[in-house]
Amino acid sequence: MADHPGETLGDEYVHQLPDTDPEETSEWIESLDDVVEAQGSVRARFLLARLLERAHERRLGVPGVVTTPYINTIPPEEESPFPGDEQIERRIRRFIRWNAAVMVIKANHREKGIGGHLSTFAS
Repeated sequence: MADHPGETLGDEYVHQLPDTDPEETSEWIESLDDVVEAQGSVRARFLLARLLERAHERRLGVPGVVTTPYINTIPPEEESPFPGDEQIERRIRRFIRWNAAVMVIKANHREKGIGGHLSTFAS
């Protein structure tokens, strides 16, 4: 994020910035690991949610925490395994993305400006 008030950097680029203080980053990660080990994943998720809320309050350019009336009654660690073969399904999705990209490239040879939403599918 920018150091000057009013300056923001789009969230999509933050991960590309160099780590200006790797030692501090390591300490934050170690602290999170310690909380998970000592107090569990529920406490760690709570702390991360509060940090995101506070960052939003301070207008740091992070997305707000979205809440819904939906409550998942099954903890992630108790969810059933993925049905089917996840490796094969990932490979199929890669083929579909590749095919979509090739179709857009071919279409762009005929008429410019086609395929603006292809990046949405790739995500």
